[in-house]
Amino acid sequence: MSATMTAVEPTPPPADPAEKRLPRLLRALVRPAGAVLSGVLLYLSFPPRPLWWLALPGFALLAWSLYGRRLRAGFGLGYLAGLGFLLPLLSWTGAEVGSFPWIALVAFESLFIAAVGLGIAATSRLPVWPLWAAAVWIAGEAARARVPFGGFPWGKIAFGQADSVFLPLAAVGGTPVLGFAVVLCGFGLYEAYRQVLAHRRTGRVPRGAVVAAAAGVLVPVAGAFAAIPLVSDKAENGTATVAAVQGNVPRQGLDFNSQRRAVLDNHVRRTEQLARDVKAGKVPQPDFVLWPENSSDLDPYRNGDARLVIDQAVRAIGVPTVVGTVLTPDTGKLRNTLIQWDPKRGPVATYDKRHVQPFGEYIPMRSFVRLFNSDVDLVSRDFGPGHKVGLFNLAGTKVGLATCFEAAFDGAVRDPVKDGAEIIAVPSNNATFDRTEMTYQQLAMSRVRAVEHSRSVVVPATSGVSAIIRPDGTVVQQTKMFTPAALVDKVPLRTSLTPATRLGVLPEVVLVAIAVAGLGWVTFRTVRVRRAGAAGRSGPDGA
Repeated sequence: MSATMTAVEPTPPPADPAEKRLPRLLRALVRPAGAVLSGVLLYLSFPPRPLWWLALPGFALLAWSLYGRRLRAGFGLGYLAGLGFLLPLLSWTGAEVGSFPWIALVAFESLFIAAVGLGIAATSRLPVWPLWAAAVWIAGEAARARVPFGGFPWGKIAFGQADSVFLPLAAVGGTPVLGFAVVLCGFGLYEAYRQVLAHRRTGRVPRGAVVAAAAGVLVPVAGAFAAIPLVSDKAENGTATVAAVQGNVPRQGLDFNSQRRAVLDNHVRRTEQLARDVKAGKVPQPDFVLWPENSSDLDPYRNGDARLVIDQAVRAIGVPTVVGTVLTPDTGKLRNTLIQWDPKRGPVATYDKRHVQPFGEYIPMRSFVRLFNSDVDLVSRDFGPGHKVGLFNLAGTKVGLATCFEAAFDGAVRDPVKDGAEIIAVPSNNATFDRTEMTYQQLAMSRVRAVEHSRSVVVPATSGVSAIIRPDGTVVQQTKMFTPAALVDKVPLRTSLTPATRLGVLPEVVLVAIAVAGLGWVTFRTVRVRRAGAAGRSGPDGA
């Protein structure tokens, strides 16, 4: 395959002059090192570091590593970039279960980035190659978000851009358009550099470099500034005062699972303290209260004592409360459920988490995975997915629900907004992951979702970081980790739909189609050159 690609463009791109001066062994290592470093820069662009702009040199360096490479080299370099990016980014996945699950996950997920590297190497031979190559990256993210086992979208480039100048583009076309702009800008920077380097002897900046910079850098930046009017935190349907309760857990890590009653009591006590603070005039009376995911892992439908203390806390605060619990039917799978609890009527509505987490909430291929790690049996009974969109009417406010891991999935957040949600709630449980960066990465997702759908987002977490986010992505309140707290704030209610919400999956489909068209063009050129070569060899001179 690589020889075929060489036939399309037999002359490789000129080497960087600095690279030419290196010894042969170092020259062989410089591209792989560049690929790894590009991945590290992408990782460093993610929270909790406010270094979103590092994604631009990260993608420029990735483009330098891949430009004009053969397909096999593109695959290998892409894999190295994936390791440099995902190994540190996903280190939290091994916080309590050891390094094997973490390394296995990264080794598998990096295959997607390896395939993207192959595609970028292929499309780098096309005119206006940054466009095709950036679309290939988004196509890789689209695949990774869907397969296998429902996908794993963690690490989408858009999720590292919560503080970025590109953030308004989330309201235009969601995470695919936001990510595309960042990747295109990074590739455009490299193309501008490449053009200048190729024509440095003329003593002037060539027109090609200007065009490359304008298309690859100025267009995404101009688009981001043009999208700013779509970002607003103005109320359209009044306001609501919301409280997010963080009860904390007795111990960090997986031990919290064996402390179910203590976790419930923590949230009960903190809610009752909130009620006393309201009565004393220290904080305003909330219209409704949000508890986190797993705030009661005791099934209140089966455990009378759990139901009693929850009801006691909800009656104390006197407003509808969303309680995160685990339902344990006699047969079948468990349910990760949010319950709408009325202070007078008790449980009145439920939402079952739709995207349950593989290897966390259920174990695919359990007998096979057990051969490598016995910790799979910590999940002794699998969770099953729900099938209806999460939307509660809490004291007249329509609240869209996306439970924890679901914040990473575009459709899981978009669906309740399209169904009428005026704000979004993301009840979460991050206690399993100790004090790792996971909770900050997830908080950044919620900030991007706020801008994408122009909705306030409230994140109640068992152990932190809980937060209240405005529709413009601004965090107005947040807690410390592993600290009991209650956040109370008046949030704007919005009903209008952004272009991203209206368009749904269409922008992603268009970008994937561009990627496919670019790869198809490469294939067509390859076949044409091969046929021309075959015809030449069979002619009179080649006979």
